[in-house]
Amino acid sequence: MPERAHKIFRILTLNQISPLGLKLFDPGHYKVGSDTAEPDAILVRSHNMLDMDIPSSVKAIGRAGAGTNNVPVGAMNLRGVPVFNAPGANANAVKELVLAGLLIASRNLIPAIHFTEKLEGDNETLNRLAENGKKQFAGTELPGRTLGIVGLGAIGRLVADAALRLGMKVMGYDPNITVDAAWNLSSEVRRAESIEALLRNSEFVTLHVPLVDSTRHLVNRQVVQSMRNSTILLNFSRDGIVDENAVLEGIEMGKIKYYVSDFPSEKLQHHARVITLPHLGASTQEAEENCAVMVTRQVIDYLENGGITNAVNFPNIAMERESPYRLAVANANVPNMVGQISTAMAKAGLNIHTMGNKSRGEMAYTLVDVDSPVPQETIDEIAAIKGVLNVRYLPIPAK
Repeated sequence: MPERAHKIFRILTLNQISPLGLKLFDPGHYKVGSDTAEPDAILVRSHNMLDMDIPSSVKAIGRAGAGTNNVPVGAMNLRGVPVFNAPGANANAVKELVLAGLLIASRNLIPAIHFTEKLEGDNETLNRLAENGKKQFAGTELPGRTLGIVGLGAIGRLVADAALRLGMKVMGYDPNITVDAAWNLSSEVRRAESIEALLRNSEFVTLHVPLVDSTRHLVNRQVVQSMRNSTILLNFSRDGIVDENAVLEGIEMGKIKYYVSDFPSEKLQHHARVITLPHLGASTQEAEENCAVMVTRQVIDYLENGGITNAVNFPNIAMERESPYRLAVANANVPNMVGQISTAMAKAGLNIHTMGNKSRGEMAYTLVDVDSPVPQETIDEIAAIKGVLNVRYLPIPAK
């Protein structure tokens, strides 16, 4: 790995970030704090950045978690700033909570606990009351039941594996499943052609998709109508994926037996068939550490080498250093950008040693290693090309 630049990078933390991640920042090259001015990068967990005045100095944002709906990704696109996240780092923590939700709902544990809490008397009286009342809380066992999983990313795959080990049947629906995810998915998971088909065949349904425009209110009135009677619905993804009015109507109709959600709301409070938790999905020490370590490493690599891994708005790109002189260019994904960048370098007499270019949607990103120092005039010329959003010069300083 190349020697780090002499530049002191400034990192602003907007939440408590696990020390295990923060200690990866070399104190000789990084200044990290919650009051850092003019930061080069921001690390965040749950802090709402949507209305934040993000300094122009910011070159990267790292979200120590999977979701990025608290980060203004669209605005960062216009500035050529990657937004990193930590997909899969909290997957085991969420998987365990899903399993807990399955057991809590299938065995009617919440109403049973409330019933027991209200009992009074000596041991003989308590035992008699408990025996007389327990029949109303009789539940169902999981083996042989079908769990439908909407979204087969890192969390969905772990949930599928765990459910299969419990003896459940598993059906999955994910129209956007990646090749890697498909390879890692158990062959015992049956594929559903549509979410409606999954709901018709599942006694339990768990949601594991990101909240984007296409998934907002994914579970709506029409979808609820497709459910089997007495379905147990679990949402440990994002609250906006479910239309709460549709769920409450589904409960009244008998379509939904329990709605288990990690997101409390005014509409859901105090409903006998709703179980809400205070957003505990990733609230384990291990998950927080994993997320912090993953996103810190990604931000460090980007600041020092221009490499991109797990950015929600940029393509992944990794290129080994073959020269001390590197340019990183973020630009709109339009024709002839690479040609214009190469022309500007050729005009300055620069020999391109290695070049890597990747695109994702409307965004493109180019890494260029050259054999000699890049003049400031050339950097300015590339920055002035229409469609270029951001240019960074990343030379390795002499020892």
